[in-house]
Amino acid sequence: MSQELSTGTVLSHYRIVSKIGAGGMGEVYLAEDDKLARKVALKVLPVEVAANTDRMRRFVQEAKAAAALNHPNIAHIYEIGEAGGISFIAMEFVDGTSLTNVLRDPIDLPKVLRHLQHVAEGLAKAHAAGIVHRDLKPDNLMLTRDGHVKILDFGLAKLIATTEAMSRESDDSSRIATAILQQQSTPGTILGTAGYMSPEQAQGKTDQIDQRSDIFSFGCILFEAVTGRRAFEGADTVDTLNKIIREPAPQVSNIDPSAPPDLQRIIRRCLAKDPDERFQSIKDVAIELREVRRELTGGQEINTTVPPLSGDGTMIREQPFTGAGSPAMTVSGATPTHVSSAEYVVGEIKRHKPATTVLAVLILAVVGLGIWYFGFRQARTSQIGSIAVMPFENASGNPDIEYLSDGVTESLINDLSQLPNLSVKSRSSVFRYKGKDVEPQQVAAELKVQAVLNGRVTQRGDSLTISLDIVDAATGDQIWGDQYTRKIADLAALQSDIAREVSQRLRTRLTGAEEKLVVKNQTQNSEAYQLYLKGRFQWNRRTVDSLRQAIEFYKQSVAKDPNYALGYAGLAETYILLPQYSAASPSDSLPQAKAMAEKAVAIDDSLAEAHTVLADYLALFEYDRVGAEREFRRAIDLDPNYATAHQWMGTDVYGATKRFDEAIRELKRAEELDPLSPIISTNVGDMLLYAHRYDEAIAQYRRVLALDPSFQFAHFEMALGLQTKGLYPEAIAEFRKGLELGYDSQNTGFLAYSLARSGQKDEAMKLIESLKKESAEHYVQSYAIAVAYVGLGNKDEAIAWLEKDVAEHSTQNCVYAVDPALDDLRSDPRFKDMLRRLNLPE
Repeated sequence: MSQELSTGTVLSHYRIVSKIGAGGMGEVYLAEDDKLARKVALKVLPVEVAANTDRMRRFVQEAKAAAALNHPNIAHIYEIGEAGGISFIAMEFVDGTSLTNVLRDPIDLPKVLRHLQHVAEGLAKAHAAGIVHRDLKPDNLMLTRDGHVKILDFGLAKLIATTEAMSRESDDSSRIATAILQQQSTPGTILGTAGYMSPEQAQGKTDQIDQRSDIFSFGCILFEAVTGRRAFEGADTVDTLNKIIREPAPQVSNIDPSAPPDLQRIIRRCLAKDPDERFQSIKDVAIELREVRRELTGGQEINTTVPPLSGDGTMIREQPFTGAGSPAMTVSGATPTHVSSAEYVVGEIKRHKPATTVLAVLILAVVGLGIWYFGFRQARTSQIGSIAVMPFENASGNPDIEYLSDGVTESLINDLSQLPNLSVKSRSSVFRYKGKDVEPQQVAAELKVQAVLNGRVTQRGDSLTISLDIVDAATGDQIWGDQYTRKIADLAALQSDIAREVSQRLRTRLTGAEEKLVVKNQTQNSEAYQLYLKGRFQWNRRTVDSLRQAIEFYKQSVAKDPNYALGYAGLAETYILLPQYSAASPSDSLPQAKAMAEKAVAIDDSLAEAHTVLADYLALFEYDRVGAEREFRRAIDLDPNYATAHQWMGTDVYGATKRFDEAIRELKRAEELDPLSPIISTNVGDMLLYAHRYDEAIAQYRRVLALDPSFQFAHFEMALGLQTKGLYPEAIAEFRKGLELGYDSQNTGFLAYSLARSGQKDEAMKLIESLKKESAEHYVQSYAIAVAYVGLGNKDEAIAWLEKDVAEHSTQNCVYAVDPALDDLRSDPRFKDMLRRLNLPE
């Protein structure tokens, strides 16, 4: 038995707030972590459990592995401790309700599928780390108040051993008691919750329990979500276990005939008695669920249940379900449950007419021909594992359609990047070749790819021709090529030609799930898509004027299609950048970035770009770096190859909080994904600089400048490295090189710092006055003026301008704890208080 703790009792550094409940693991309390000022769920273990040294040793070993899991859909284990003879586990406190409560009421199927998709993604993270939950059930799935799902109690199933006979939980006949495996090496004992455990668990075959047991349990939960009933429910516990072992689950269609056929198939496969006949990876289940959810919410013949936006930007409530598994929507002409890749694409072409669908199918044609093109050349048997999509040539010479040639290239890169086992070089890696006459073999050697895809866009009057060819990197031979010509306003007319190519080349090359990955996030509105491409074109130019133009194009895009998630994501990515270019104050633009990212996520939660913007907003504006890390992790889980998420997490979360090893690791990963990105490589140098590894930082900046001497930011950062070493004349020269390439107010302040430190105080004051005058006309980071005053030794003015910088929510707040230029202020109590308010370490 556990000793009940009263409010105010302190265990280690945890203060009991209230009792939450009790279970097989003992008493559960809400507690306050006095060290980190956060709420935790404190599980106090029964004396008889804690006293079993062997069992606790095994549990601690597994719990340590579970605690290492870092995923937004897994509740974290913070600590396993003991105080005053009481053993406890401190876990993340999830403020919300269990899935059990959600399933008691009529459900919104697309929303529940979204939650369960995220559960599957969390399980995939654990399974990849070799951790099996063993007791997956609705009670262990919590929905937070802001709509996220969390998996509870990873690693805890081994801890409890029940020697008493299994009994019902309370008087509810639908509740079956929990029986837990005593120790993994003891055969014949039962692990899990009756009603949700796998057949191998029910038979005590402990040596056969692996991730597929969790998949069976997940299938039980999915069955209950769709039908409103349990998959296996007997008169008592023994009867329930017997049904799990020997009887098939009821047919979903017998309970709810309207349940989507693909969903029924997923459930059947999860609930296969033989583990070898189930899904072998929960990640595959997550992908399948995502596609079912998109079919429910995104099809032209289906009334969407994704919350549409009203005219004022507020969310319209979703349509409820009319029964346990019947959505309040009508489906006509649904795609058959089992179709080949080509049949699926042909069906999609018949059902959708927009230019973007055609473009997506065009991408599929290229993928089908490029990813496994050797099938058409009997001399080739290897699969392409890497490809570079070169910037499409604007063969018309008309600058007005440059956005189209660049946009098609970038879309193709992004969509191909969704495919597993295919390395696609990033936009920044390939666009350095734009306008250059280089041989494919040279590109392949420099980028280390097996194939190169080239494209040409030609406009004649109102006709548009797109020509494509794939080149073998080893030989320079063309493997495949084709040409498509249609009216600009009627790109959908390409569909018959594309369908023919796809049906011939994709039938045995891509799975249905892979096909759908490359056609996601496309609008059905041709004008919206073209406006999005124009916005993207301007966004990539990265000037103040081009960013403002990008905003206008993105706004027009979402006005044409208010449910275009990519359009909102584009707005979010633009607003988050404006302060860095002194184009808007962060107090104005960052909340707008958040609002647009939230709209994008509400429409399509799978957009890594939108989650990345939300993460950066939390880090830079709300100083919530714990929440920011969670959102960055979500983005990376959605798209592990998205370099920007790794980059910004490294700089704005890890670097800001002096976690330099983690920062450099993430930035190195970003550099691996985008090896020719000068800003990412420069940021690697920044982290080395902040970690006081000055010579390494300078060497890194030199490498960047060797590749791109015109990259202005690298000159500035090189100057900072020289300045930090006290080499002020060299730093001043480097600052001036950067300013010759383009004016930058922030680095003008750093130049003033170096001038002041080298004895040129009058020159420094002139720059300060010019910055002050400039700030009266438009936004200038007050940080720049503060740094200049540090150089002059005027701490009071420096602190005053830093306070102004904080009030403006400057994006520079992420370097306050690490920038060597501020070292003279670190002992000042006012500066320490500032760091505390920014949630930064001293």
